[in-house]
Amino acid sequence: MHLLLVEDERKVASFIARALREMSYSVDVADTGEKALKLASNVRYDAVVLDVRLPGTSGIEVCRELRQMNLEAPILMVTARTLVDQRVEGLDAGADDYLTKPFALAEFRARVRALTRRGFYKVGATLHCADLELNRHRRIAVRGGEQIALTSKELALLEL
Repeated sequence: MHLLLVEDERKVASFIARALREMSYSVDVADTGEKALKLASNVRYDAVVLDVRLPGTSGIEVCRELRQMNLEAPILMVTARTLVDQRVEGLDAGADDYLTKPFALAEFRARVRALTRRGFYKVGATLHCADLELNRHRRIAVRGGEQIALTSKELALLEL
């Protein structure tokens, strides 16, 4: 499985990446939100470990943008922010789980295992219904040979 780790502190990133590799995951590391978004637009990840405090674009905004890009991989937010409102903000932005620093390595590993075993690619990229073909990843519908670009809301309605 291939994971994306987004963490700007080198020592922390090295520690987490090593722990993930010991769990037999392949890991790409991004130290900014911009690098993370670029990687995620070109690589299919099975999960994302995302720090909230990043230089430039915050982890919360990165999470929102990943979801707007239709990234379906589970996202684990890792941060020192401990207030309930802050955790809720992360989850509402699209995170699947939230872990506060400092954390026990055993708990981190358990949360990553839980997220990666859930199987988020349950529905294929293309859905068919009568003469309508829906490409979920490209946000395009094809009907009668005509391509129709869809907004996020239109896509969500058609997926129902």
